[in-house]
Amino acid sequence: MKNLTEIENFWQQFCEVSELSLETPFQAWYFGSDSEMATELLQLVLEGKKAATAALVWEFENTPEDMPILDGYSVVTDFEGNPKIVVRTAELRVLPFNEVDEKFAFDEGEGDQSLDYWREVHWDYFSRRCAEIDREPSLSMPVICERFEVLYPKFS
Repeated sequence: MKNLTEIENFWQQFCEVSELSLETPFQAWYFGSDSEMATELLQLVLEGKKAATAALVWEFENTPEDMPILDGYSVVTDFEGNPKIVVRTAELRVLPFNEVDEKFAFDEGEGDQSLDYWREVHWDYFSRRCAEIDREPSLSMPVICERFEVLYPKFS
């Protein structure tokens, strides 16, 4: 990840205000797969509309250390690696694509927040990701459904 020094400094600032140990492990990542998507999804979080995200389990087969961790901390960056927020993973569920529910779709905060919208855009996104990792998309493909809370900086 780019900007490791900035990310570490951001983490240190968070630890100072949260009284969390600097030794606490954290991950660093951005939303989506390109700059436009990362910016759009981060903005939804900053607006308080997005409190969940989804990924394919298959994406982590070669990098299991990048898999979300329940109660784990993450520095979320923009696509260029500039740190923006710290989140804590509050819930993790792995579901088949076709079993993701309306509440989760709403909490992802995208589009009209409907399950139909979620299924359409995530099918397209996951299909592209499947092509990149040499997998075949299916209605039963395993999806990590992650809910998170923004811890830093605090927004009113």
